[in-house]
Amino acid sequence: MQTDGLEPERGPPIPLWRWADRQLHELAEISRSERVAALDGLGIVGERGSLRDFEIRGRRSAGIGGSYLNPTRDGSWFALTVMREEDRAYLPALFGKEGMDSASEDEIAAEIALHDSADLLATGRALGLPVACADETPASPAVEQMARGDRRERPAKHRPLVVDMSAIWAGPLCGHLLWLAGAEVIKVENPNRPDLFRTSDPQTFEAVNQGKDCVALDLTQLQDRDRLAGLIRRADIVIEASRPRALRHLGVDAEALVREVPGLVWLSITGHGASGEAANWVGVGNDCAVAGGLARALADATSEIGYVGDALADPLTGITAALEGWRTFAAGDAVRLGFSMSSIVAKALDEERAFDSPALTEELRDWGASVGKLFPKVPSRNGQAPVHDLGADTEKWLATVS
Repeated sequence: MQTDGLEPERGPPIPLWRWADRQLHELAEISRSERVAALDGLGIVGERGSLRDFEIRGRRSAGIGGSYLNPTRDGSWFALTVMREEDRAYLPALFGKEGMDSASEDEIAAEIALHDSADLLATGRALGLPVACADETPASPAVEQMARGDRRERPAKHRPLVVDMSAIWAGPLCGHLLWLAGAEVIKVENPNRPDLFRTSDPQTFEAVNQGKDCVALDLTQLQDRDRLAGLIRRADIVIEASRPRALRHLGVDAEALVREVPGLVWLSITGHGASGEAANWVGVGNDCAVAGGLARALADATSEIGYVGDALADPLTGITAALEGWRTFAAGDAVRLGFSMSSIVAKALDEERAFDSPALTEELRDWGASVGKLFPKVPSRNGQAPVHDLGADTEKWLATVS
């Protein structure tokens, strides 16, 4: 896009940034953190797109563009994210047609046009694909209380210990915000399958994982499972983003630990809900934003559907989880909280419409008119603290954990 040595044209602020800003201000107030108070909503929701010079692409997601919006036979729009080889392998089953695993983008779009959105949605979620419909209603509450345990009275100015078992963006951002609020954060990674962003998106990885200690644990090994359980029993807050089956496979019983450890706050970040059938649905930031109504809101404002922001459900959820997590920690309660990324987007839309509907509509119109422009530029927050190597702090934290 850049010509004649001029700076490429950049698009407008990302819609819902002001909602994010209000949540950050609330977190700053309850944590009394000057570092959180220095943040702004646009900086958080826009930093990944800014760092990587993402382009606004309309019906194709930003970055590598692995998520697409296409019309269905019944007049709706279907979001399909195909970023992993295993996603593509399921396409023949999704469409009931052989050979779709090697289909082009145009061939996939043509096949989607032959199906109803509800059928594709049900089949895709049963297969474990990250899919969404622009006109669905989120299945779960934005924030759900799932289990309770005993309260814990902590000394004044107690510094919370956070065990962050999440990866990619929403969960690590939650841990990062808790670190900025004053917590000590331990990032737990599998040495055989480290956080994908560590290598695929090192700029964002640095932004949301700087300052965290890093412990390497292979949870397929019984000894490391026991060491993790010991570490969790010392923690004040735990962050994870696993489906129920994955947690069970790793031998982690979140609700039993909440009932056992007084004051333990457990944050479960999910695509579409932490309980019931929705807990098994796969969701990533772009399609969860569609499921939460963001693409439809853009279409209502502009008559053209598309993606808004970059995987916007991720930063909105990370902010929400940090706020609710700190609030619950400060109250001394032992609680497991489930977060639905799609429902958090729907909640943010509803609250922003109530707060200033004309401003939201104008922002959506500006965004829709900016296809082809770069994401807005925001200041980089990298380099505030070191990023620890994988497993650098394992002995520090686990030498005394049985």
